[in-house]
Amino acid sequence: MSARRPLSAVIAEHGLAARKALGQHFLLDPNLLARIVREAGSLDGQHVIEIGPGPGGLTRALLDAGAASVTAIERDPRCVAALAELVAESAGRLRVIEADALTVQAAGLIPPPRAIVANLPYNIATPLLVGWLREIAAYESLTLMFQAEVAERITASPGASAYGRLAVLVQWVADARIVLRLPARAFTPPPKVDSALVRLVPCRDQPGRDLFAAMEKVTAAAFGQRRKMLRTALRGLGEAEALLVEAKIAGDRRAETLSVAEFDRLARLTLARQPPAPPRR
Repeated sequence: MSARRPLSAVIAEHGLAARKALGQHFLLDPNLLARIVREAGSLDGQHVIEIGPGPGGLTRALLDAGAASVTAIERDPRCVAALAELVAESAGRLRVIEADALTVQAAGLIPPPRAIVANLPYNIATPLLVGWLREIAAYESLTLMFQAEVAERITASPGASAYGRLAVLVQWVADARIVLRLPARAFTPPPKVDSALVRLVPCRDQPGRDLFAAMEKVTAAAFGQRRKMLRTALRGLGEAEALLVEAKIAGDRRAETLSVAEFDRLARLTLARQPPAPPRR
């Protein structure tokens, strides 16, 4: 295989000035890109989803790390064109899909074993993550770059100022750790904030779809009025006092003091209270 062209040459040829509207900040340092892939663990034999590959820096590192295949989802047609050269040399291991990642059911694109490794566009990172949490059992791992503030929210412990709905949803279904921190200057152009790489490994036992929906409802209510006591914040769920008593949680507590296990109890009780769905005809 001939030597690859520098990413700077690819960017210049295709006019890949980063677009703020697409949340684009390119990571071009090959050493940092290789480090990100190492933090994802062994990718041998795994089929990898990448979101927002841009000029293909991380894509190159994923292919070099031995991934069985890489499926890159890219919204920007300029970047899709820039990746054509890499597709041609990949011997069928790289596929580029031009689409908005928010509209794609990622797990359905590739066979198991699956992983996601991505320097996420910051403007859609959180909704992407929540969507993946609903089907996280389909993946071996997710290794994702976020704004540092979002990474702190994902990994925060009860009582911490960053602890909220996102931490509960993530930590309920996965082990989540910050494995790498990067300053803004590592990116081109530099964002206004630093970044952090989070690695998520799914828990063995996963909630069903209905229970996940119940947890979303409970956490939305609890943290939607996080300064209020739970007996008030959860009033919209109906009979909040009785729910808290059954869950053995004091009504004068606030959402940020509850452990993930306590939220799990509330979600299960909330689901149990829901009337059964009518039979399908």
